Amino acid sequence: MRLESLHEGAVLAFDQLRANKTRSALTILGIVVGVATVMAMSAVIAGVRSGILSGIEAAGPKNFLVARWNFNGVRIVSDGGPPWGRNPPITLEEVDRISRLPLIEAAIPGVDTNGDFEYGGQRVSNVQVAGRGAGWSAFQTGAIVAGHDFLPSDVSAAHAVAVISRKLADDLFGPIDPIGRAVRVNGQSFTVVGVFEASENIFANVVKHVAIVPYTAAIKYLRASTEMMTVFTVTAPDASQDEAMDQVISTLRTMRGLRAGEPNDFALIRQEEMVQTFNRITGIFFVVMIALSSVGLMVGGVGVVAIMMIAVTERTREIGIRKALGATQREILWQFLIEAVTVTLIGAALGMALGGAGAFLVAALTPVPAKVPFMAVVAALGMATVAGVLFGLWPAWRAARLDPVVALRYE
Repeated sequence: MRLESLHEGAVLAFDQLRANKTRSALTILGIVVGVATVMAMSAVIAGVRSGILSGIEAAGPKNFLVARWNFNGVRIVSDGGPPWGRNPPITLEEVDRISRLPLIEAAIPGVDTNGDFEYGGQRVSNVQVAGRGAGWSAFQTGAIVAGHDFLPSDVSAAHAVAVISRKLADDLFGPIDPIGRAVRVNGQSFTVVGVFEASENIFANVVKHVAIVPYTAAIKYLRASTEMMTVFTVTAPDASQDEAMDQVISTLRTMRGLRAGEPNDFALIRQEEMVQTFNRITGIFFVVMIALSSVGLMVGGVGVVAIMMIAVTERTREIGIRKALGATQREILWQFLIEAVTVTLIGAALGMALGGAGAFLVAALTPVPAKVPFMAVVAALGMATVAGVLFGLWPAWRAARLDPVVALRYE
């Protein structure tokens, strides 16, 4: 009996939609928008998260950063100064000591700045210049596609050499081979020794123009500040990340003369913390997503109430006949609830198709590997079902409560 009611309710819902196409389209439009919003935003967020995790895995999950402060967190300082104000900068002496620890394979100093690159009348402004020590590729996934990396001797002698991104090479040199060419960087001459192509990831097209130079050259020629020096630390193969981090913490606390109970005046940052920061940021987007989808569902829900009330009015005599033949209030209530849920599920199906198409376009046209997660599908269907029940309950109750005698007299 219950299966027959399900089938009958679904058939009647489709009949209502076909009989009132314009009204039905406006009714389910809000549901379509709400569900499509959930699907599309979930796909984008899941894709970005997947890209971050892939990048961390490729760069080495045991690697970590040593920095002046944890830039993944937010702190408010009572005196109004910057959050790193009470922490002294990381020094080259500390970098050297970290590099010689038994559980550390490499400690690569890094300073960052920006520069304007010029060659033969061509100019590329605001290039991200990364000053790094030898072995920087342990943290940067990709490959040298032309020329070679700078050497440890280039770092120790502060040679003005640079490895540039493929996009920078194309925009600055065009068809000319950049290897061995001298470029002007903020007025200083640097020789291009290599072209680097980053592995495909969601951030590859965000910062297109990048140059990696010896950190010593960045400090000497480009006035890169050591105030925010970061140490890219590679854990030894036979050590765990926790062991290596404990050793670094102990060494730095000893070098800085910190007593027991005093907090660290430096920060160690796991790469997974970047994922946690991303999760905190996307939590805001999820709230916005829920708000937008809720508005859509509310609009669609009002439409469901309207169309179901019209259906109750149009079928009042039919309801009276069914009750006269023995139909119970429960059966009438069940039938109209099924109709309401069917309407919302149709809207949900269209919304999922629209959201899935949006995710496909994002994946095809951008580096973001957008893919609709299974839980988003479950959530969308659940939201549509709940909306159908909630907004269909009042019309269904009205139908179930009709007096059969009054209903039979209705014209």
